[in-house]
Amino acid sequence: MSQMPQTIPGLIATAAQNHPQRIAIREEGVELSFGALDALRLQAARALMSVGIQAGDRVAVWAPNCHEWVAAALGIHSVGAILIPINTRMKGVEAADILEQSGARLLFCVGEFLNDYFPAMLQGQKTPQLERIVVLGKSRGSDTTWADFLKLAEQTPEAAARERAAAVKPEDLSDIMFTSGTTGRPKGVMTCHGQNIRAFDEWSRCVDLQADDRYLIINPFFHSFGYKAGWLAALMRGCTIYPLAVFDTEGVLTLIGRERISFLPGSPTLFLSFLAHPRLKEFDLTSLRVAVTGAAAIAPSMIHRMRDELGFKIIVTAYGLTECCGVATICDRDADAETIANTSGRAMPGIELRCIGEDGQSVPAGSEGEVVMRGYNVMQGYFNNPEATAETIDAEGWLHTGDIGILDVNGNLRITDRLKDMYIVGGFNCYPAEVERILTAHPAIAQVAVIGVPDERQGEVGKAYVVLRPGATLDAAGLVAWSRDNMANYKVPRHVEFVSALPMNASGKVLKYQLR
Repeated sequence: MSQMPQTIPGLIATAAQNHPQRIAIREEGVELSFGALDALRLQAARALMSVGIQAGDRVAVWAPNCHEWVAAALGIHSVGAILIPINTRMKGVEAADILEQSGARLLFCVGEFLNDYFPAMLQGQKTPQLERIVVLGKSRGSDTTWADFLKLAEQTPEAAARERAAAVKPEDLSDIMFTSGTTGRPKGVMTCHGQNIRAFDEWSRCVDLQADDRYLIINPFFHSFGYKAGWLAALMRGCTIYPLAVFDTEGVLTLIGRERISFLPGSPTLFLSFLAHPRLKEFDLTSLRVAVTGAAAIAPSMIHRMRDELGFKIIVTAYGLTECCGVATICDRDADAETIANTSGRAMPGIELRCIGEDGQSVPAGSEGEVVMRGYNVMQGYFNNPEATAETIDAEGWLHTGDIGILDVNGNLRITDRLKDMYIVGGFNCYPAEVERILTAHPAIAQVAVIGVPDERQGEVGKAYVVLRPGATLDAAGLVAWSRDNMANYKVPRHVEFVSALPMNASGKVLKYQLR
């Protein structure tokens, strides 16, 4: 067996050569073979070259899951540019911040989506280096459409695009994925072609992703789970992907039966929504084979129900973060329900994993410590942020995750807590500092502290403790409404409590444990 190409343009070119007629992407009204997808990515690459995009330039995609997203990303990778995925739940001010930080020259952007016209959200925002917006889907007025953009390919020969793609090296940056943190401002995580391919080649083997699988990708493409463990892994294995833009439980259950979906990663919330459907038994789920879920705690009984009621033959849990290409540990396929439910499995080959105490030394098996890892999957650093990089990756190359975990005697990792204040809303990481930064822009707010609180449907949601400016008036409904206009929906606090003062220590740091 020949060695797998170590760049993303090399992957798709090889896939198109090996099985040109096999279906790569199927969505409503669209069916693309691997050969057609390869032709489309070359056309996108030629168009990018025609507008002057150079190797190392940053190009962003702000759109829901669709075939154009994949084609645009492959075009970006093929010209040696760096992909900047942007969360579709972000508002204009949040997206503009990422565009400004990354210095993106071009943006592929959805038109109408979830009752918003996305290009309009950027009007009046500070994006000094952004030269062009290409609208995927219906555009308004004179906005450049995807079809218009592709016509620009005629100005660049295909041979020039193939030459550019061949010049991309495994050690070149493939993407910068912005993740929030305790500073409150998103940081750009840099990873390379070669390390991403190695990580998800290994991941694909671990989860038994096969060429004849039909892979429904519900996880958003702007997230590692939907991009790298999603369509990138599918390209490696030659299976068919079904991108899903908007989740609807009944619609997805119907789709599974109609299209014979076999491979389905998702958050525990996703599988719980299936199990809770009142007419579950009416749907044909006999094609389902593999489920992959995240590190959130789930009951062993849920694993049994996923096998018995949903029909999954293989269920695995995994753990990772953006800073390690999205994956670090994974369960054995034949593990028992308790191991799958209670742990995130063992470190993947080539990755070292430890739990350390405050002294930096490894703690004994069964004891809590901060999860640190070292290996090929560790990011190249944060974009234009050497200080934050040095705080996260130590001198010996260990990535400090900020998560508290326990390694058992078999090397299985169980996440027990978070050093950071992060909480998870319906599968999305939510960082209080980021939410607080946005909330303090409200003219009525003097101080605010945000924590995660339990929620039956979403797992956790935000609660804001608010100190008002003297003389200012504001109610909870008004703050929630303002928040919906200024931040992604999952970040919006669901609960608001007005207080006269926040508990603080002598140095002025808010004592959040007193708020929990």
